[in-house]
Amino acid sequence: MLNHDEAATVRPLTLAWVSRHLEDGERIVRTEALLGGITAEMRRLTISTRDGGTRDLVLRTFVDVEHAEDWLNREARTLPLLKETSVPAPELVAVDPTAVHGEHPSLLMTYLAGRTVLDDEGLETRVPALARQLVAIHALRPAVRPREYETLTTADTVIVPKGADVAAWTAAINVIRKPAPPYEGRFLHRDFQPGNALFDVRLRTRAGARITGVVDWVRTSWGPADFDVAHCSTHLALLHGPEWGVRFAEAYEEAGGVLAAAAGERLYWRVRDALAISEEVQWVAQPWREAGRAELTTRAVERRLDAYVTALMDARG
Repeated sequence: MLNHDEAATVRPLTLAWVSRHLEDGERIVRTEALLGGITAEMRRLTISTRDGGTRDLVLRTFVDVEHAEDWLNREARTLPLLKETSVPAPELVAVDPTAVHGEHPSLLMTYLAGRTVLDDEGLETRVPALARQLVAIHALRPAVRPREYETLTTADTVIVPKGADVAAWTAAINVIRKPAPPYEGRFLHRDFQPGNALFDVRLRTRAGARITGVVDWVRTSWGPADFDVAHCSTHLALLHGPEWGVRFAEAYEEAGGVLAAAAGERLYWRVRDALAISEEVQWVAQPWREAGRAELTTRAVERRLDAYVTALMDARG
C-alpha cells in the first residue's frame, strides 16, 4: 500500500515513469515527503526488492519553476561526475527535465543516509566538517567545466530590511556596484550550506562530525571559491548568528582552502551573497521553521541578516 498523504503522493504519470526505472520484480511500497526543499518537492521512495528487502530512492520534482529544465540537466550531468570522486553525492537513476514522461520535470536518484542538522548544538564540530567538505568540492577538476556562475542580484534589487542599519546597507550596496574582482575558477556547488549537507548523527569521532552526503547539485557552476564560502557563511550567520559566518571562512582556510588574497575582494563576494538573500528571506526561513527552528521567523532572520551585513561592513576597519 502506498502512503497517500497528500504531500507524499507521487502523481500517476510520474509514478509510472519511476516504476519503469526499477528492477524486475521491484515495486514502490511507501512514499514520504522530505522537508527542507525551497523550490522542489522532495520525496523518499521505499522500494521492495526481489530478495524481500527494501531500498530507497529520492524523487525531486519541480512544479511551475522557471529554470527546472536547466537545473535538472545540470544535476544530471554532475552526479555521474561525482560518482568517480570522494565527494559523497547521490547517484543518478533517471531524469525527465521537460516532463515528457511525467506531470512535472523530475529527477530520480539514490538515497543517502544521514540527515540535515540545523540546531546550535554541536556547531563547533559541524562547521569544520562543512569547511573540509567544501575544500574537497573545490579541488575537483572535471574534464568538462560546468558553465560560469550566475548572479541576478544588483544594487537596485536589494531589499533593505525594515529597521536595518541604513549606513551599513548603503555602503554594502555600493560594494556590489563595482565590477566583480578577478578570480581563479573553481568547481562550485553554488548552494553549499547546512541544509544541503547530510550528517551521520549516530557517530561522533575524535575528528568531530561526519558528513555522509552533499545534495542539491542543480546550480553547479565554475567560479570563485569565495562565492561558495560566502554562501555558506551567510546561511550560518542567519541560522546561528553573525559570528558563525565569519568563523566558516576561517575554517575553510584552516582546512586548506584558498580565498582571495585582497580583503576587498573577499568582502565583495561576502556582501554580494548576503545582499542576494535579502530578496528571498521568507523563502529561506520557511524550511528552517519546518525543520524545527520555529524561532526563525522572517522578521528574526531579517534582523540577523542586518547584523551580519553590519558586521561585514564594520570589519573593514
